[in-house]
Amino acid sequence: MTGTPLDLHSPGGEPVLGPVGQEIVFENDRVRVWHIRLEPGERQPLHRHDHPYLVVAVQGAKNVVQTVDGTRIDADEPTGGVVYRDPGAVHMLTNVGDTTYLARLVELK
Repeated sequence: MTGTPLDLHSPGGEPVLGPVGQEIVFENDRVRVWHIRLEPGERQPLHRHDHPYLVVAVQGAKNVVQTVDGTRIDADEPTGGVVYRDPGAVHMLTNVGDTTYLARLVELK
């Protein structure tokens, strides 16, 4: 599904990127583990994954991924679910459900 492209650029024209998650809870030379918590209606800022990663839904929610080119992807993440993603598109994540979303995102360096 495609929507309106996001207009979240700096005056220089590059996207303004935030962190992948709210807090790094573990890191070594092989992995980095992020904590993510989104209340209903809350959004993880525009960001980019530079490494392949796993997302482990500690408490699932109904989320939407939106890329800077306007692509919108429904991402229902059930509690206990695990997904693998390749690095790539700049995007943001929004909790569009009515439950708190808690996850651990594991970047594979």
